[in-house]
Parts: sequence; structure tokens; C-alpha cells
Amino acid sequence: MITQASKLYPQLILAPQWRPWWRALGIIGLVMALWVGYVSTGRPVNLVINNQTQQVRAHNLSVRGVLQEMGLVLTDADLVQPAPDATLAPGDTITIRLARPVTVEADGHTSHVFTHQTTVAAVLAQAGVAINPRDEISIDGAAASPAATLPAPTTAHASGGLGIAGLLMANNTSRVLAMVRPAAVQLIIHRAMPITLHDGQLQTTFYTTQPNIGEALLAQGVTLFLGDKVTPGLSAPLSPGLQVYIQRSIPVNITIDGHTLKTRTRSKTVGEVLAQEGLVLMGQDFSRPAADHVLAANDLIEVVRVREVLQIEQEIIPFEAKWEPDPQLELDTQEMRQQGVNGAIKKRSRVRYENGQEMARVIEDEWLDREPLDRVIVYGTHIVARTLNTDNGPIEYWRKIPMLATAYSAATSGKSRDHPEYGITRSGLPAGYGIVAVDPKVIPLMTKLYIPGYGEALAGDTGGGVLGKHVDLGYNEDQTIPNLYEWRDVYVLTPIPPPDKIRYVLPQWPQQR
Repeated sequence: MITQASKLYPQLILAPQWRPWWRALGIIGLVMALWVGYVSTGRPVNLVINNQTQQVRAHNLSVRGVLQEMGLVLTDADLVQPAPDATLAPGDTITIRLARPVTVEADGHTSHVFTHQTTVAAVLAQAGVAINPRDEISIDGAAASPAATLPAPTTAHASGGLGIAGLLMANNTSRVLAMVRPAAVQLIIHRAMPITLHDGQLQTTFYTTQPNIGEALLAQGVTLFLGDKVTPGLSAPLSPGLQVYIQRSIPVNITIDGHTLKTRTRSKTVGEVLAQEGLVLMGQDFSRPAADHVLAANDLIEVVRVREVLQIEQEIIPFEAKWEPDPQLELDTQEMRQQGVNGAIKKRSRVRYENGQEMARVIEDEWLDREPLDRVIVYGTHIVARTLNTDNGPIEYWRKIPMLATAYSAATSGKSRDHPEYGITRSGLPAGYGIVAVDPKVIPLMTKLYIPGYGEALAGDTGGGVLGKHVDLGYNEDQTIPNLYEWRDVYVLTPIPPPDKIRYVLPQWPQQR
């Protein structure tokens, strides 16, 4: 045998280092054999733990002896039948009802109890925890009332396949109890604390289980605005009898720089709310109402931006035109001797604008900046007599005037034949060929004229439409009146009239095209 084993396991048999292990295994095997022999000599007892039955063997046939022999350590709340001092016969049954573990958290303390109670109120009474009707209770995180029943007991641990007998044989009694005992339950008591709330003139007291002031007010349905102030702060923890104060803000509207700002404030005056919003009044800026105005809810505040500027204004003084005679210039000749220049009066005004609108204008200074310079035009007064050769012989004239020529007769003069002055001209002469109508301010009546294409004529008539450089040529009624509207040179014949009878500067109308 040794030879065969050495052939199969030469390193095990021959190596000296393995010999202590073989001795240890031999000892363990011997102990096990003795234990099996000891157990097999015990008498059978039925052990029922929370409705789970297992037969065990024990040498001491008292209830206490069996429990001690099995290593089962129970709590005072666990129920055992028969009584621990009772004597058993082989095959008798020991029934154990394990109490449920409950963790109770209240008032900052945690206590652990084992109980057979089924309601929250009974468990709390067993734990010595008093509750107030306003307190909140949770079972494993779910809200519950004092009358609520604990959840149905369950076991949360598995045996790992060994079963109660295997665990007992392995002397693992703590695992047996953990496996069979109902799962633990957690009860948390949230104490309701009285809080007194001062909201302006209103004072109320309420109970709350919330952890801080903010959540307590939210749970009470108290509406807070951004501008309201709560003392202590919203994150402050609660304590019984805590006094909470709310300083309410009021809504106000502020118009500034074309915009409207809606805000809330606890400030007392207009100036304080403007400072709160960082709105700066610069220079002469002001507010409506004034900065010391005491605020009321929904007040409208207008910030008025004030700007003052200096403006220079100029008032034009128009120049005048002066006509001056020049005996060196020939008649009907004109020259511009001096251009006219407008003068100017300047004013310096201080203008006040409020929000871009002009509100006031005050003249601070006024001065003559530049005097006007008259325009000077000279006209000739030197008269030169000249000779013009015509079909009827030479004529002597002293002035030639371009004039608009038209034609008329007594029948076209606008008077009826039965009119007493029908056919009588302004000079008293009868109308007809050789009598022309003129503007007497240009050509005096009874002046002799020569008109090319018409002949010699006498200025003997006037007319309402004959103004300025206009001549209306007269024709007899038995003549055909030409359709005449053209410019012709009119020669004013000598003798030359006295200087005071001469119009040196003729009108410029009508204008020749």
C-alpha cells in the first residue's frame, strides 16, 4: 500500500512538510465522530420557531436546558411555551414566538424595542413615547396615523440552504434568530411645533412638522414676494414657540428713460426705493412724486431726466437796396456798385429739457453780431439824343424802350356805343390810329413816340391792363385790328422833358421772354 501510494503521490508521502497536516485532519475527524456520537445519543425534541418546525436532539430535557443546549438566546419580549422551567418528555414540542424589532426615532433620540404589538399607538406606548395629535408619524418612510397597523411581518434573511437544523448543528444560533425573526420596522415621530406668525398687523399661531421656516410657511399656504423680509430667515430651523415676523413689501411702478420697471419694496419713501433699485438722480434730475414722498401700494414714480443746453440763435436783418443816380452813366444803364449783405442779431438762450421735452427757454444775452450792408445800384441819368432813319424820314429820339405791343380800337375798349365816353381817350382825343395807350408812370401822356411797323404815335390813352412797359396800339373802327402780342422798341421823340418829369428807372414788368 505504501509503495503504491508513494507511486501515486510521491511528493505527499515522502515530503516531511505535509505530515503535520495529516495529523490535524485526523484530529478533526476524531472530534466530528465524537460530536456525532454525542448528538446521536440525545433525545428528540420538536422546536417550533415562528411556525417553522425543526426536530433537534438534546440531553437536558427542560425547556431552559434545551434552549441553552441549542445556544438560543432570546429577548424578554419573545414568548416561549411551555415555561422555561417545564420538564419535557422525548418528542415534546417547544414553541417560540419571536418579537418584532422596532426602531423608534423621536425628539432626537433613537430607541429599539421588541414587540408583539400590531398598532403604532401600542408600540409607541410600549416604547414610552407620547404623541400629540398634530405630530406626524411615518412607518418605514410612509405616513401613518396612531391607529395604523404595522405592516405584515416578513423575514428578510435566507438560510443559505442549510435550514434551521443545519444552522443549529453548526451552532449558528444568531443566524437562526435573524433568519426567522420578523423584519425590523422603523417608526419616526415628527414633532409638531407651535409657531407664532406676525404678518403685518395679523398674528396667528400654527403647528408644523417642517424642518425650517420656509417650508413651514409654504405648507401653511403663506404667499411670499421677492421683496418681503422674513425674520428669522427662511432656512432657519424651527423650535417650539418660535416667533416669525414678515415685513411685507408693496408693489410700485417706476418709469425711467422710456421704460417701466415693476418692483416691490419695503422702503418708506420714493428716494429709498430708487436707491434700492440703483436708480441714480444726476445733476438736476428729480422724481415725481418727490424723493421724500411716503410710498403707498401701486404708486407710480416718474424719474425725470433734466438736461440744460445753451443755444445760439441768429435773427437775420435783411439789407436794403438803394438806387443812386450817376450822371456819368447813360440813361437806362444800371450798375451794381455794392452787394448787399444781411446783418444778424444773435441770442444766447438756456434751454431746459425734461425727459427730452423742452420745458423752458430763457434768453441770457443778445447782441448785434453784424450790421446789414445795403445793396447800392446806380442808374444813369445822362441823356443822349439820337437820330433814327425811318421810311418817313429821319426822327430824333432821346430814349428807346422795349415794350410789349398789343392792339385795340374803340369797339374793343369795353364801352358800349351809347356810352357818353365811347371812343374818347384819356387825353380827350378820339380813339383811332396813331393814338396809343401807355402807363403814364412810364411814358407821360401827350408824349410823341415812334413805333416800328406802326409809325409815329401820340401817348393819348391809358387802360386798366396797360401797366409798366406795355403799349396798346390804337386802330380805327373800319380797320382790321391785328392779332398783336409781341415786343417792339418804342422810341420816345424829342424834345427831352425836364428832369423832374423823367422816370429814370423803369419797371421790370412785364418781362420779355
